[in-house]
Amino acid sequence: MSGKLEKAKGFKKSKPGLYLSIGTTLFGAVSVIKQGKKARYDNDTLQLVDAVVSAAAIATGVALLFRELKRLGDDDVLLG
Repeated sequence: MSGKLEKAKGFKKSKPGLYLSIGTTLFGAVSVIKQGKKARYDNDTLQLVDAVVSAAAIATGVALLFRELKRLGDDDVLLG
């Protein structure tokens, strides 16, 4: 059982695992965008602040994942 757990932890730090993490994180941005639009339509300042904070968290998370990809020495054109 611990072999499968170690394999799963290894995948999380692999290039495909990081790409998957970036994709799922960006997919969460869709929800935040919808929340922000609804908050603006409803004139709900608190919901709008929540959407902005969530968007900042997503941006930070993606930046951290890209940094991890660079550490792995990815030679992808998009990463420079």
